[in-house]
Amino acid sequence: MKFKYSLLAGAVLSAVSAFAHAEDSEVTKVVVTANPFHKGETEQILLPAKVLSGDELRDKMANSLGETLSSELGVSSSAFGAGASRPIIRGLEGARVKMLENGMAVSDVSGLSNDHAVSAEGAVAHQIEILRGPAALLYGSGAIGGLVNVVNERIPPALEPKLTGQAEARYSTVDEGHATSGTIDGAIGKLALHLDANARQSGDYKIPGGRLAHSGTKEKGGGFGGSYIDGWGYVGASISGLDNKYSVPSEEGSTIDQHQTRYDIDSLIKNILPGIESAKFKAGYTDYRHAELAEDGTPEVKFTNRALETRAEMVHKAISGWHGTFGVQTELTHFAAIAAEEPGQVHDDEHDHEHGHAHDTVPATRSKSSAAFLVEEKEWGPVRVNAGLRLERVERQPVTGLDRSFSLQSGALGALWSFTPGYATGLTLSRAQRAPSTEELYSAGPHHATITFDLGNPDLRKETSRNVELSVQKTAGLIRWKANLFHNSISDFIYGHVTGREVDEEGHEGHDGEQFRERLFSQGDATVRGAEAEIEYNPLAMGLNGRLFADTSHGDLKNAGSLPLQPASRVGATIGYRSSQWRVGATWIHAQSQDRLASFESTPTGAYNQLNANISYTQRLKDMDLTWFLLAKNVLNDEIRVSTSLLKDVSPLPGRNFVFGVRAKF
Repeated sequence: MKFKYSLLAGAVLSAVSAFAHAEDSEVTKVVVTANPFHKGETEQILLPAKVLSGDELRDKMANSLGETLSSELGVSSSAFGAGASRPIIRGLEGARVKMLENGMAVSDVSGLSNDHAVSAEGAVAHQIEILRGPAALLYGSGAIGGLVNVVNERIPPALEPKLTGQAEARYSTVDEGHATSGTIDGAIGKLALHLDANARQSGDYKIPGGRLAHSGTKEKGGGFGGSYIDGWGYVGASISGLDNKYSVPSEEGSTIDQHQTRYDIDSLIKNILPGIESAKFKAGYTDYRHAELAEDGTPEVKFTNRALETRAEMVHKAISGWHGTFGVQTELTHFAAIAAEEPGQVHDDEHDHEHGHAHDTVPATRSKSSAAFLVEEKEWGPVRVNAGLRLERVERQPVTGLDRSFSLQSGALGALWSFTPGYATGLTLSRAQRAPSTEELYSAGPHHATITFDLGNPDLRKETSRNVELSVQKTAGLIRWKANLFHNSISDFIYGHVTGREVDEEGHEGHDGEQFRERLFSQGDATVRGAEAEIEYNPLAMGLNGRLFADTSHGDLKNAGSLPLQPASRVGATIGYRSSQWRVGATWIHAQSQDRLASFESTPTGAYNQLNANISYTQRLKDMDLTWFLLAKNVLNDEIRVSTSLLKDVSPLPGRNFVFGVRAKF
C-alpha cells in the first residue's frame, strides 16, 4: 500500500504506524522526494536515506534543525545555542552538508558559520529527509557530506478531496518557551491551496547550576502557495517569509536578527515528449539578510544573500532496461558580509555592495554556477545498479580581489544485491568535487558572533572527495537491521585553522579594544571513516517496539592530527508502545568522551547520558483527532557538552525540560 503524502496526511498517517497486526500487516511506504526514482528509505543506493515524519518528527521537533535531527544515525549538531544548530553528517559540516527546502537550496548563510541559523522551518514540515553520503549528482557538487531536505509542499502536487489541516501549541519548562504552528490545505475545483504559519519564543534556558545567558529566541514565519492541477500535471507558485531573532551564548552576548523572503515556482508535465515520462521545472528566488548585533543592540556586521536558482529535469522511459533522470541546474547569488556603518555615517547599500568597506568580513561577491546531471538505474535480477554523473562550472567574482572559476566533475556507481528475500547488501563508489565557498576564498575581517578574525585564501584549490561505502540490511519482518561502513578520502580539504593570535577589529596584534581569534582558511588532505549500525523491533506497526543503534566517525588531517570539531562515538536505545490512542516511549543516548582534537584545539569533551521520554493520548472528536502530549528531555539533567560545538566550553545543552502540548488534526 503506497500513500502519496500531503503535508497534513504526513502528520495524520505517521510513518511509524501502520495497521493493527504486526505479523501480517502491509506497511506504509515513506517516499524520499529528493530521490529521482522516489524510492523508500530501504531502497536507496547512491543516497542512504532516513525520513522523519508524522509523530516521530513531532516528538523530536526542537527550536533548531540540528537539534531536531541530532539523534539520527550518523547525524550530530553544531549546537550553537538554542537558535542556531545546524546538522553535521558523518563529521562533515558547513558547505559540505547541503540544506534544501522542497528540493531547492535554502540560500541562507548557515553554511558560512555555526552561529547562522538554517532558514528552513521544521515546525510546518510534512517530512524531513536525511541523505547521508555524497549527494553531488542531483543537488550540487558541494554536498560531499550529504544533504537535508525539508519538505513542506507549499506548492501542492495533488488535490485534497476535503479541507485538511493541523494546529499545535506547546510550552517548555526549561526556557519558559511557547510555540504555535498550523497548516491548512484545500482545493477549489482544480486549484489546490496551502497556508502555513508558526511562531516561537523562548527565554534563556536552564542548565545544571543556573541559566545560560544569551540563549533566548523569537521567531515567526509563514507561507502561502497554490497550484493548478489537471490530468497533464500541475503548475504552481508560493511565497514565504521568516523573521528570526536569537541570542548567541558567547561571552560577548551577540544577537542575530534574521529575515528572509522566498518565492518559488514548480511544475510537472506528464508525457511531454515521446519516450519522456515527465518533465519538471523549478525556480526559486531568495532575498536573505541578517545583522549581528552587539549587546547594546547596534549592528556590527550585515550579511545579505540574494539568490536565483533554476532546475529542469526529465524522467525518461526505460532504454535497454536503463531508467533515469537527466537535467540542468543554474544558480546566481550575490553575497556580502558588510561592516556596519559607524554612528553618524551615511549608509548606502548599493555603494557598499559595489565597493565594500575596508574591514568587511566578506566582500560583496557574485557567484554563478551551471550544471548538467544524469542518474540511471537498471535491474539485473536481484541486483539493482545506479550510476550517475554531474558536470558543473562555478565562478566567483568579488568586488575586490581575485576572480576564480572551477570546473567540477562528480560521479557515482552503486549496486544493491537482494541475495535473499528481505535481505540486501550494497556497495557504492563515488567521487565528488567542491569549489571553495565565498567566505573561504575572500574573508578578511572580524566575525563578532564567533569572536574570530577570518582570513580567506583566494588561491584555494577545489576539494575532491573519494568515497567507498559498504552496507548490509534486513528490510522485512518484525526485526530489521542495517549496518554501514564508509571511508572518505578528501584531497585539499578546506578548514579554518585558529592560529592562536589575538587581533583587534582591524587585524592588528597587541592593540586595545575587542580581541578576536585569528582564523585562517587552509588546506590539507583528510580522511573521514566510520561505521553505523541499528537494529529495530516492530518499527512500523502497533504494539511494543524498540531500537538499538551505534555510530562513530573519525576525521584526520594528513600529518596534522584530527579534523576540528569531530563528533563523539555514541550508542543508544529506544523502547516504546503504540496503540490506536496511546503512544509512550523512552530514548537513551550515551556519548563517549571525545579527546581526538585538532592541533589548535585544547578542550576535550566528557561523556554524557541523554535520556528522553514521551507520552501522548489521542481522542477522536467528530472529524478531528486531538492529541495531548508530554515530552521529557534530558531527564537526568546531565551536563551535556557537544564536541562538535564551537561553544562547548561556555554553552552546554539545556537541562531537564518538560514540554506540554496539544495538537489537532482534521
